[in-house]
This record gives sequence, C-alpha cells and structure tokens, in this order.
Amino acid sequence: MLYQRILITGANGLLGQELVAQLSWHAEYDVLATARDPEPRFRGGSCGYVPLDITDARAVRRIFQDFTPTVVINCAAMTQVDRCEIEKEACWRVNVEAVETLARLCRQFGARLIQVSTDFVFDGTAGPYRETDRPNPINFYGRSKLASENVVREAGIDRWAIARTVLVYGTGEQLSRSNIALWVIEQLSQGRRIRVVTDQWRTPTYVADLAAGIERIVRYNKHGIYHISGREFLSVYDFACLIADVFDLDRSLIEPVDSATLNQVAPRPPRTGFIILKAETELGYRPRSIPEALRHLGQRLGLPVTLP
Repeated sequence: MLYQRILITGANGLLGQELVAQLSWHAEYDVLATARDPEPRFRGGSCGYVPLDITDARAVRRIFQDFTPTVVINCAAMTQVDRCEIEKEACWRVNVEAVETLARLCRQFGARLIQVSTDFVFDGTAGPYRETDRPNPINFYGRSKLASENVVREAGIDRWAIARTVLVYGTGEQLSRSNIALWVIEQLSQGRRIRVVTDQWRTPTYVADLAAGIERIVRYNKHGIYHISGREFLSVYDFACLIADVFDLDRSLIEPVDSATLNQVAPRPPRTGFIILKAETELGYRPRSIPEALRHLGQRLGLPVTLP
C-alpha cells in the first residue's frame, strides 16, 4: 500500500476537524494535524497533532523537515470578512504570505498543495459560477484569497489544486467560530428574532460534503481548480427558513432584510454560488441536498428534526 503523508493546517477549525475525521477512516493516509492551539480541540482521529502558526516560516519548515508530507491541505485562513477589511496587514500575512511559504516548501519537498478558497473571489454579478469564470473580488478578504490562489498556481508545484467553496456550515468540537446553521438554530431555539439577508444568494455547503470532495482530490491526484459546494442556489434568508423548518423552529422569528440595512464594513457579493459539474464528473462528488444535510447535522447535534 502506498501511504500518503498528509499535513493539515488549520485543523481545529470546522473544515479542518472534518478532514481529520474523514481522512482517519482511510488506512492509506498518515495524517498530521496542525493549528495554533497548544492542543487539538477535537477528540479521536487517527493522527498526530503539532501546534503551528503558519505565519512562522521557520516553524513551518521544521514541520516539513520532520514530517516530509506528500500532500498539504491548507485550511488555515483569516475568514472574518469585516475583520479582514479592517486588519489588512494581518489578513495578508495569514492568507497570502503564509501560503507563499507553504507553496515554496511544497515545491522544495515535492509535495502537492491543496488550497481552500472561496466564492468571494467573484463579484457576485453573474453567479452561480464555473471554475473558468473570471474572478473579480469586491472586498479585501476576496482579494487576499485570490492572491493566494495565484501564489499556488505560479509556485512551480507539479500538482496543485484549489478547492473553492461557499457558505460552509456544520459542527465540530470547541469551535472558535459559529456558522450560519449553528447561529440560526441557537437563536431561534432561544426565541430570539434574527435578521437575515434576502439579497445574497449562495449554494450553501455542508462541511462533511466539502471534506469528502477534498478527500477525492487527494485520492485521485487531481490538479487544478474545483468548485465544491451544495447544489441548491437560494438566498441566505431562504436557507435560514429551511433550517427553521427542518429543526421545527419558528420561522416567523426570521426577519428578511437587505444587505444595506446591516451596515457591514466590507461589501458582500450579491449572487455567488457555484456550478459543480466539474467536481461531479471528475471527482464523483455527490453533495447531500440541504434537507438531508441538515438532518445529518441534527443527528450530530443530538437535536430532533422533522421527517422528510
């Protein structure tokens, strides 16, 4: 059996934890999880764990020397869109300069690099998007992620892949950040009113499906850009209403608003979302429907859900 030595950065986040869990199911993968925390936030998973700040180039090099990965999956990023708009230098260090370090070391050590990216590389005027559509980010977060994509493409790595995704939701252990599904469930469960935008359209992505898509990029040694998201294209408001329905919560607590009323620091692209035909045909990627994904999430959370 040919083992793949897989280094995961950002392993304590939502996607990182899911990748650790799913890759641990495969005997042919030797996984090393890394994140900034001194200890892993997750339990289980057949892997080692080492604390790592990916902006520390010397520490990253030591990991490469000690572990000699054949594949690196970079889940580490600053993803808070408004914070990126305010703290541009910090955003650039994590989202671009750290990727330059990873890409350079992947080239030197002969490793493949899989970079996780975002729908926010697009301006949202013509979504849903294919991999061949021209990026045009409208906020600093999107610009930093597009710059990181260009770093990967131009680094001289033999085999690289970019996995773009959209509005990821799910659950994990001791997560430092919430996501739309957990937020809607928590707020409505407590009887609180929430405001959700009607003028932002997405193809929401269940984290278990995203991790499965990335595993297939690893397994089939794929190269290039892949759009990995859900299939359904709907407004964020309609998605929140679906969450309420599946978890039998009061959807009347969800107030529809437009983006301008939220006074957010960074502009959001109005209509992104992805066409996932390439991932379906080349990877055999099969995401759950939103109701199926939410019921699966309910099982993980131990919450009752409505029947199909």
